[in-house]
Amino acid sequence: MTAPAIELKAINKRFGPVWANRDIDLKVMPGTVHGIVGENGAGKSTLMSILYGFYTADTGEILVNGQNLDIRNSQQAIQAGIGMVHQHFMLVEPFTVLENVMLGMEGQAVLANARGKARKALQDIASRYGLEVDPDAIVGELPVGLQQRVEILKALYRGAKILILDEPTSVLTPQETGQLFEILESLRSQGVTVLLITHKLKEIMAITNHVSIMRAGTMVAHRETAHTSPEELAELMVGRKVLLRVDKQPAQPGEQRMEIKNLDYSDDRGVRRLKDINFNLRSGEILGVAGVSGNGQSELLKMLSGALAPNQGVMVLDTRAGHSELSAGSWRDAAEIRDLGIAHVPENRLRQALVKAFSAAENAILGYHDKPEYGETFLEPEKVVNATEVMMEAYDVRPRLPGLKTANFSGGNQQKLVLAREMLKEPDILLIGQPTRGVDIGAIEFIHRNMIAARDKGAAVLLVSVELDEILSLSDRIIVMNDGAITGEVMASETNEAELGLLMTSTAGEVPTAGNGPTGGAKAPQSEQQEEAVA
Repeated sequence: MTAPAIELKAINKRFGPVWANRDIDLKVMPGTVHGIVGENGAGKSTLMSILYGFYTADTGEILVNGQNLDIRNSQQAIQAGIGMVHQHFMLVEPFTVLENVMLGMEGQAVLANARGKARKALQDIASRYGLEVDPDAIVGELPVGLQQRVEILKALYRGAKILILDEPTSVLTPQETGQLFEILESLRSQGVTVLLITHKLKEIMAITNHVSIMRAGTMVAHRETAHTSPEELAELMVGRKVLLRVDKQPAQPGEQRMEIKNLDYSDDRGVRRLKDINFNLRSGEILGVAGVSGNGQSELLKMLSGALAPNQGVMVLDTRAGHSELSAGSWRDAAEIRDLGIAHVPENRLRQALVKAFSAAENAILGYHDKPEYGETFLEPEKVVNATEVMMEAYDVRPRLPGLKTANFSGGNQQKLVLAREMLKEPDILLIGQPTRGVDIGAIEFIHRNMIAARDKGAAVLLVSVELDEILSLSDRIIVMNDGAITGEVMASETNEAELGLLMTSTAGEVPTAGNGPTGGAKAPQSEQQEEAVA
């Protein structure tokens, strides 16, 4: 019988009192794509870091192609034929593709000779596996999908026959994801073994042969992908049944709550981050903002919540606080924005929403600590604790200990605390950035259900997410951003991932021509003159 490409036996790893990997057994057969799934903190990354030599197991064995190896650093892993493509690329952006691939592997005293041999080897590998990319291109000027190819080329150039991919699609458009899967198919067909770490069950079902499921540091199950389902995998990951779809009724949009006109913003270096942004938001609807991370969505959220001011543009608000018009010269700060009926769940909870050293009770009133319900003249601890207990109960924050430091809560419970703080105020406008980033699949279900409930109670919700599944499931309307501009607007019920992916790589005013969506192409922004001409 063929020996497994990778066999892990009784792997254990502790970090102080935390038992990150507990008696892990795993077999990965050669020439297969093997998925590893699990909630955050399940131990997936620790296990792969042990395999790649970043960590050393406390106990256990690693066998590569049947040979027992003691892998104590990444150089030993590379020598054993193991390569790893990290979620955040390890590339030198000012260098060319060829220079990045060669880095650390020059191998000859005369660099010119080494470059010539490396170029030939790179071309052979690229041709063999369908990884074509210009060897003389500057890496920093390449789109993300091609940068990822460079990372894979680096690993193959170093002789990798076993390739670990850590959340490889987190920064890719749907089209780039499709191209990556074609590459993985080519690698698999030519005998390369791929270990795929992802939280996207749809991708597991689409590309893997086998999948292993981890929970709380243990390996709980192994499945042939053809004989399982996303529902079974989710239940194995969480330990209970999980509703993977978002159950909602059609939106009933009401009054306009926000109108954004010609919003423009350049950062301190003069880089134009937002370009003539225009949209509106109504009560009783969720407006999704789709796009690859870094295309202006973060700046837009910060601006609408008062953390940044635009160089030009207007925000018109109609809320219970009355009618307001904010212009570039009279923008409001975050506290004043809250008073106008806008709540904000930031993209990065630990940088913008919470203070880890504070207790849950202190964080539960952060930004609202001057409100009379927490004390008329001074903060009254009993009122703060009582309010926190209500929030924790309503949003199932565990453990229900208002005095516990926020750093001691899991990421999902930290996120639920932020959501409770903002959403229980029943704001007229709710700005939510990456609501389920770093959140376990069970908490995702809970968060989505509460977002829909807020919409149905009349909140106008602006959702920013890089997860297209999330955007499509929750949104009623969708705008797409690329390079700081809105490149299209579509109804969620009339589009799909392929169509959104085209808009994510389009420029403002450009209409995608592929016609992949149910409407044959998304609507791009038009000027008033263009709309009149069409009419």
